[in-house]
Amino acid sequence: MKTAEALVDDAGLAGMRLDRFVAERMGLFTRSQAKSRVAGLRVNGEPARPSRRLKLGDRVAVDYVDPPAEGLAAEEIPLAILFENDEVVVIDKPQGMVVHPGSGNRSGTLVNALLAHCAGLSQAFGGFEARPGIVHRLDKDTSGVIITAKNPAAHEHLARQFRDHRVRKLYLAVVRGIPRAGAGRVDGSIARSRADRKRFAPVTAGGRRAVTDWRVLRRYDGCSLVLLAPKTGRTHQLRVHLRLLGTPVLGDPLYGGKDARFPGATLMLHAWRLRIVLPGESQEREFRAPLPERFRSLLRDLGTARPRGTG
Repeated sequence: MKTAEALVDDAGLAGMRLDRFVAERMGLFTRSQAKSRVAGLRVNGEPARPSRRLKLGDRVAVDYVDPPAEGLAAEEIPLAILFENDEVVVIDKPQGMVVHPGSGNRSGTLVNALLAHCAGLSQAFGGFEARPGIVHRLDKDTSGVIITAKNPAAHEHLARQFRDHRVRKLYLAVVRGIPRAGAGRVDGSIARSRADRKRFAPVTAGGRRAVTDWRVLRRYDGCSLVLLAPKTGRTHQLRVHLRLLGTPVLGDPLYGGKDARFPGATLMLHAWRLRIVLPGESQEREFRAPLPERFRSLLRDLGTARPRGTG
């Protein structure tokens, strides 16, 4: 069971039916899918019918389930495994791999690869989970370390740490431009853009709080290598925050556009380190995903060797 929440923060939404708001504004699923997906609807903490008309300031909560995992195929896709035991698999996800199946991506995902690598994974999650083993996610074009669970108990152990913001993550990014300061924090709310549903943007009302600490590791001619420590895990958070700083991620087609010097650059964002307590253990472990070749090649093109301490 999952829960999503949203605030009716636009006067233009007043009077909209609850089921339409869930489908069109929250974007969880279509109204026709809601019958099989929605387990409960609440407005301001009270149960509500799909036909309820919303008011400005209402807070909507939706309890829902993932669609059945019917048709998910195990695929023998090579995985760069950083660590594995009976409870978890830690993977260095390559750029271009989608984490879980969705619209237009029913094969070639990390889930498809895990189903082949971990015998009985689907059955361990009851055979109906659409994302068996997935605890957190990375964007398709973000590479780096991701941890997955082999059973529901391990999944809950890991997921609880993510919910409580106890997982420590570090990302590396090559950005266009040089931040004015050497380090700082971005703290504010972001929400899906009304102008472009593929993008997220800072908002002054509604949305969800997103916090990122950042530090410049090295400055180049027109670019910087930046270390990012997200304190929350919102969709596109780091990409939105770097754009807000005036230094979008190099190669980011949504938030940065093409760079004249590196027109062929792909998203230069890498999940470098992750610290978490594994099931059955009491101390944190740290997992690192080495800098991918696209980073090394670009840094060479910028006229410098691999920065110390990022291997």
